Amino acid sequence: MLRTIFMIGLFAVLGLFALKLFFGILPVVLGMFFGLIKLALFIACVGLIIYVAIRIFSPDTARKLRERWSGSSM
Repeated sequence: MLRTIFMIGLFAVLGLFALKLFFGILPVVLGMFFGLIKLALFIACVGLIIYVAIRIFSPDTARKLRERWSGSSM
């Protein structure tokens, strides 16, 4: 009976340690994830601006880029 009580206590302490570890790491992981999403959106916006500028000033080059990356448009 004493052994059972100690085992329950041990599992409770291990569970609290695991929860502390999980919730201590979770904000760091979410922060990195949202940072990567922010970086990806920034790069996509810069690429879109560059593509629109190329499309306005050199439509032939824009057509070649579009064919290279997404296949023929016809």
